[in-house]
Amino acid sequence: MRVVFVHPSIGRRVGQRYIRSWQMEPLPVAALAGATPGDVDFRFFDDRLEEVDFDAPADLVAISVETYTARRAYQIASEFRKRGVPVVMGGFHATLCPEEVADYAETVVVGEAESLWPEVIDDYRYGTPKRFYRAAERPRMDRIIYDRTPFASKRYLPIRLVETGRGCCFRCDFCAIQTFFEGSHSRRPIGGVIDELAGLRSGTKVFFFVDDNFATDLEAAKDFMRALIPLRIRWITQLSINAAHDEEFLELLNASGCQGVLIGFESTDAETLHLMNKGFALGQAGPRRAVEMLRRHRIRVYGTFVFGYDRDTPESFRDALAFANENGFYIAAFNHLTPFPGTPLYHRLEAEGRMRFDRWWLDPAYDYNTVPFHPTNMTPEELRRHCVDVRRQFYSVPGIARRALAAANRSNQFMLRNFFPINLLHRREISVRDSFPLGDAAWQGQLIKVG
Repeated sequence: MRVVFVHPSIGRRVGQRYIRSWQMEPLPVAALAGATPGDVDFRFFDDRLEEVDFDAPADLVAISVETYTARRAYQIASEFRKRGVPVVMGGFHATLCPEEVADYAETVVVGEAESLWPEVIDDYRYGTPKRFYRAAERPRMDRIIYDRTPFASKRYLPIRLVETGRGCCFRCDFCAIQTFFEGSHSRRPIGGVIDELAGLRSGTKVFFFVDDNFATDLEAAKDFMRALIPLRIRWITQLSINAAHDEEFLELLNASGCQGVLIGFESTDAETLHLMNKGFALGQAGPRRAVEMLRRHRIRVYGTFVFGYDRDTPESFRDALAFANENGFYIAAFNHLTPFPGTPLYHRLEAEGRMRFDRWWLDPAYDYNTVPFHPTNMTPEELRRHCVDVRRQFYSVPGIARRALAAANRSNQFMLRNFFPINLLHRREISVRDSFPLGDAAWQGQLIKVG
């Protein structure tokens, strides 16, 4: 049996390379490859890096779909299906919108796929595939095998991705993670992760622990970091702000080789954080005290902010920019609020009649940076423009130079050497990302629905 894995891009703009900062290893492909029976031949195409060979010999095509990649995924699926090759789709969007995805794939996998994938393969092998496969329970993470052979010879960013846990205990209003995992969290056994890291350590400069929230279980995270110390690796991750108030946790971040953390600050306004169901960020003297703790431990911060909640005004952008600059963030993201299907935010805006598109991710009028809803205190175009403007200010040459002098950013020669290339990459991509198409703008085919 021959299987083709495809990782779709968000889209393609004629005459322009894909956005470089979006080109990291797609770990779900490694997990699927690891769950594929040994007698199955597979190939992998990453639509962000290379042309997909739609004529590649295949008995089945597997595509992992996110909301932003849905339009492109359906284009790719249509190309294979018009050649008579059945398509199975899974991933976040397939769980959030299974009936929609079923329009473009013979089979949809709902939930985490690792425990279901061998059954899908077996059913297709014997001609008895189902329309839907639904995970009855969370997979045991000690049984997940990550096969990275599909990534060989592909030009990804020089960061090795590793998963130590999935899910998050918080239920933020806008977050699709909490919808997908229903507020649950699971962790891999420490020994398995340490063995994997030891095997990948040679030639790897930085590891990215891609957990949705590395700090969901603080005590388990501490145990893991203690086990990391002897490996002497560099790593980064993403975590919730509550962890920044735990002195022992911060000390272990440093001792175990952490080079930086991504934290979703989202807003500097307390009432807005409550609207997001993110009031936990205000505990123990709030974000400002948390950042002081991070600074004191020389931990570099990638801070993210979202705009468009009902209390946001043009002043909100200035406040967030000042907060990021004053605290010397290594990098930062300033994005408009995006209502993902299935989230409380999406349901509320839809009920209030504030959505501008039926399904923004499929609408031909939607592109990257378009605001898909009507904000309260700005027009959609004003919200879009303010987001782009604040990015330009943060990544201005004087702004980059000032932040390079922050104590945390210059406390480590490796991270300081990479500070300017990383910031200049983000500076270059501000214009590239603006109005970036969802789907291949040059594609002339027609979406083919099942049935």
